Amino acid sequence: MTRAGSGCVVRLALQDFARCANIWDVAGQPELVARLVSELAAGDRITLVYARDGAYLGEGSVVLRHDDPDYTIPGRRVYLSRLVVKRECRNQGIGGTILDALIAYADAAGYDEMVVAVDVDNYVARHLYEKKGFTTVLRHARDAQGEYVKLLRMRPRFDREGHPQDSDGGTPRGEES
Repeated sequence: MTRAGSGCVVRLALQDFARCANIWDVAGQPELVARLVSELAAGDRITLVYARDGAYLGEGSVVLRHDDPDYTIPGRRVYLSRLVVKRECRNQGIGGTILDALIAYADAAGYDEMVVAVDVDNYVARHLYEKKGFTTVLRHARDAQGEYVKLLRMRPRFDREGHPQDSDGGTPRGEES
């Protein structure tokens, strides 16, 4: 459990999925709900929710298995999915708190990479993702919903003395001793 402000981040139990209706239109998207519930039940999706006073105000997930290797690579890469905060609760740090907890989950589970797809014109989300380390563009593409980018975050690596290393084990550029 992660605490922030007067709320906390907890793992969503399958039987509590309907409580996400406080965040987004669960009733109006039955196909999406069926897919998400199926992924949760199969263990392919881990969803964390931000709760305050018993109400869910935000949610985000990591998807562990997906058919597209741009999204997941077993044992190496997870996909950040559906980071959503209730409209009237935005700009309070809830999304960043959920994202920090999802990153901590993925890091603790041993995943080195996390990827997210975000609409190119969603500047607020892109700023948050970049601030949290999603800085490598894997792909710039378009689908039925519009233009988006897939951003990659690599888990930081450190040597025995605690100095940062780049992904191949060396010292990052500009930090040579």
